[in-house]
Order: sequence, then structure tokens, then C-alpha cells
Amino acid sequence: MKWERGIHHLDAVARTCAELVDSPMARYSLSVTQLWALGGVLEAPRELDHVTVVLVVDLPVDDVPWLARPRGADHWEQLTRVAKIPVSPLWRSARAPVWNHFIDRPALVWDAKTGIAEDTLAALRAGRGHDVRLPAPSPEELRTRLDDELAVSLRALRERTREYDDRRWKPGKLTGISDALWEASNGYLDLLDARGA
Repeated sequence: MKWERGIHHLDAVARTCAELVDSPMARYSLSVTQLWALGGVLEAPRELDHVTVVLVVDLPVDDVPWLARPRGADHWEQLTRVAKIPVSPLWRSARAPVWNHFIDRPALVWDAKTGIAEDTLAALRAGRGHDVRLPAPSPEELRTRLDDELAVSLRALRERTREYDDRRWKPGKLTGISDALWEASNGYLDLLDARGA
């Protein structure tokens, strides 16, 4: 996809987030409080496969382990049409730092309190993402962050393994439970690899 189209999609998601805050539909969906841009859209203009965003939700840290989708994520993505465009969301809790080993120096695009960061969108349109990104963490800060996330992911992996075991032989579909277990496993292994690197 062309650079301009990628920025258009990012802008559209930011505006949808802003509209949803005041909408009666907000009561029935996840409470998204921030939208961050990540990856290729923060670099020099070029063709993009997709736009990666970080959606921050007002949920406890344990409800949003790394690479897992919180309950209600599918509904939110359908409601906002994010599921229909080339935008790849990552979900984070508002009660912990947004960044980690993969979310490297993201740029804030929208916040429920301050609105759309028009300066950030203008910088991204101009290919100046480096001007609006968070500063890099120190190696010690990153190590501490990874340790904290590993603990959260391990708890999620254990909880979702128990849920799967409890439902395994009962009637009904296991897709939601098995997907949640896979997400927790994938996130834990990713963090384990990052911590070992």
C-alpha cells in the first residue's frame, strides 16, 4: 500500500477512537484510551504492507498480557472497522508502560484526554516519525520491563492452560479458549526469547 494510504488508515483509526469516546456505543465496547503508531509508519516514506498500531485499554495488566487480545477485542475491531483495513493492532494495558522490546519508541497519535495529536500525524505524513517518537529506554529499564512482562505472561499462560483443561472434554467449541491459550503461549515465548537475547 502507498505511504499516503497507510497514513490515511492511521488517521481514520485515530478519528474513530475519538468519536467512540463520546458515543453511546462506548458502553458496550472496550475502553480504548490511547492509540500509538509503531514500526514502518515511523520511518521514511515507502510502500507499506500494513500499519501497526498499539491500542491501550483501561484494563488491569493481567488482562492484557503480551500478544494476547483482551476480551472484547474482536467486537471493538468490528465496531471500528479496524478488522477490515490493513491495520495490525497490538493491545496494551493503560496501567503499564506501552513500550517493550518490540514496541520500540512508538509515537502517540490519539489520547482520550488530549485528543488527536495532529502534530504527530503531520510529522508522519512528512516522513519525520523520528521527531515524535518516545525516547529509547536504557538497557536496565528494558530488562526490568521484560521481567515484569514475563511474570504477567507466565500468569496468563497458567490461567489459560487451566481454562483449557477445565473445558477440554466438555461439550461446545474450544476455539476461543484454545486461541487464548495460543496467544498466551506465543507472548510468553516471545518475551522469553527477548529476555535471553
